[in-house]
Amino acid sequence: MIQIRGLRTHFFTDDGLVKAVEGVDLDIRANRTLCLLGESGCGKSILARSILRIVDAPGRITGGSILYHAADGRTVDLAAARPGSRQLRSIRGSDISMIFQEPMSSLGPIQKIGRQITETIRLHRQVTKAEAKEEAIDMLARVGIPRPAERFEAYPFELSGGMRQRAMIAMALSCQPRLLIADEPTTALDVTTQAQILDLIAELKDEFQMAVMLITHDLGVVAEVADDVAVMYMGKIVEKSDVFGLFETPSHPYTRALLNSVPRIGMTTHERLPAIRGMVPHPLARPSGCTFRTRCDHVMPGICDRREPRLKPVPGGEVACFLHDKETTDV
Repeated sequence: MIQIRGLRTHFFTDDGLVKAVEGVDLDIRANRTLCLLGESGCGKSILARSILRIVDAPGRITGGSILYHAADGRTVDLAAARPGSRQLRSIRGSDISMIFQEPMSSLGPIQKIGRQITETIRLHRQVTKAEAKEEAIDMLARVGIPRPAERFEAYPFELSGGMRQRAMIAMALSCQPRLLIADEPTTALDVTTQAQILDLIAELKDEFQMAVMLITHDLGVVAEVADDVAVMYMGKIVEKSDVFGLFETPSHPYTRALLNSVPRIGMTTHERLPAIRGMVPHPLARPSGCTFRTRCDHVMPGICDRREPRLKPVPGGEVACFLHDKETTDV
C-alpha cells in the first residue's frame, strides 16, 4: 500500500541541520500491522508525520519518495505533493488517518467531541449534518464509549484519558481509512486501558480490512499485535523482519540489546537487567559511519567508524550491520 524509498526529513535549525529521518526504505502492506520500534528520539514520529505531510517547520522532506497505491489504482507520491493541495487533503484523514500520542493536545479543547468527528466525516464525504451525527454516534459506540449520544455533546476535558483516546480512534476511523497510523496510542494509559485500546485497534483492523502502522517502544505490544517489525535508530531503519523472526533470531546488535533489556520470568530479586550503554547521540552530533557504533559491543574499528552500513538480506528479513556483511566478515 505504501512504498517509502530513500526518505529524508531534515530540520533546518539555528544550531544546525537535524537529520530526523535519513534514507528510510520501508513498505507498509495492506491488512497487516507494522510496528515501528525504537528508543525515544530515533525519528519514529517524524517518519509517521512525513507520510501525512504534517511535519512542523522548520522541518521538511528533502529527498526520497512516499508512493501511495490507492484503491482505484492510482499511485500518488505523497512526498512530492504540495502540502496544502486538494489531492493531499483528500487522502489525509480519509485514506490515511493518524492517532496521535496525546489526545488532550490533539483534540480541540473548545469544541465538543461530536462536532470534531462530524467535521471530519463531512470534509471527506457528501452527507448531511444529521447523517454525519448519526455516523459519529455509531462510531463512538463501536469504539466502546458508553452512552455515546451523551459523549457526543462532551468536551475533551470532560472525558478520562482512555475515553479521549477512544474518541481519537473514532475520529480517525470515521471515514474507514485504508491505513491507520497509531503513534504510541497507549503511552499515558494504565495497563488495563492499554490492553483494551490495543484489542480495539486489532478488532477494527480486521473489521475494516485496513493496514496499521503502530509506533511503540514497548516490546510486549510488538509481540502482541505485530505482523511485521521495523527497528529504527537515529533516523534509519536498522532491521526489518516479521514478528517471529525478530524475537527468535534478532540480527542487529541494537535489536538484541533492546530484547535483552526486557524483564524475564524467573529473574531473581537482585539480578540486574542488561542496559544499552550510553545514550542516543545528540542529533547535531551524529557519529560517522554506523550511528550505533558508540554504544555497540561488537564495534569493528576501521570499519564501523568509516563506512555506513546498508540494509542487506538475512534469513527472515533485512539488517544494516557489518556483522552480516560477507565482504566485511571475509576480510
